[in-house]
Amino acid sequence: MNTLLRIPLVVPLGEEVVVGCWNQFAPRGFYDNFPTVDLNPPFSDHFAHDFGGATMGIALLLAIAIVKPRTHFVVPAALAYSMFAVPHFFYHLMNMEMASPGQQVVLTIANGFVALLGLAPIAVAVMRDRRLAAAA
Repeated sequence: MNTLLRIPLVVPLGEEVVVGCWNQFAPRGFYDNFPTVDLNPPFSDHFAHDFGGATMGIALLLAIAIVKPRTHFVVPAALAYSMFAVPHFFYHLMNMEMASPGQQVVLTIANGFVALLGLAPIAVAVMRDRRLAAAA
């Protein structure tokens, strides 16, 4: 069951590490090269560094949850990630006017998948705990 719990944490961890480090250490490169970021408001070096640091903090929580897949680590890590991923999905859903139809499809599918993936470990941890409680 721990492997089943770790798998949906790996993709968000990878995303947070890449996005966080890129924003923290090369913010202009992120803005200029990450797909669809240039559809948003003008570049802000300060905002990019702040976002990179916060994203790296979420990555740390996800890494702890992967190493120690206990519910008291998994749920806060997945919720912290979801506090970004779910509103991020809705932001893009409501702000598609600058995106091409192809970008709209990719943004909706990719951000929807990522938002759901952040919620999956919570469900798995709760099911695992209920099963263990019932067996005791």
